[in-house]
Amino acid sequence: MAEPTPRRHEPRLRPAPLLFEPAEAAADPEHFFDLESLDDPRALLERATELTHAFRAAADRAMEFQAVAAAQLADPRRFDRLTAADIAERAEWTEDYAKKMVEFGRDLMRGEPTE
Repeated sequence: MAEPTPRRHEPRLRPAPLLFEPAEAAADPEHFFDLESLDDPRALLERATELTHAFRAAADRAMEFQAVAAAQLADPRRFDRLTAADIAERAEWTEDYAKKMVEFGRDLMRGEPTE
């Protein structure tokens, strides 16, 4: 499982904004957040690095939401709760990974720091 960051007790970093691209730019397979238009390698490295951090932060945050959703779906108090196998199938995970994500989600919902 990827290392989720940051924790509840750590300040959340604000990565570079991921702006939506106009439809005509997104249709061009060579176009990627206007990076192809940067001629200065220093500027290209800086902006590409910003985007890398933004994508990592977005992926980590999305994974935390996945974990919370998995924990909620597996909650034994729900009449329509799902098994780890059901959650794994829906999320395209292994059953073992689904179990870990359920536990991670429970930790997040309790506000516990995770390692």
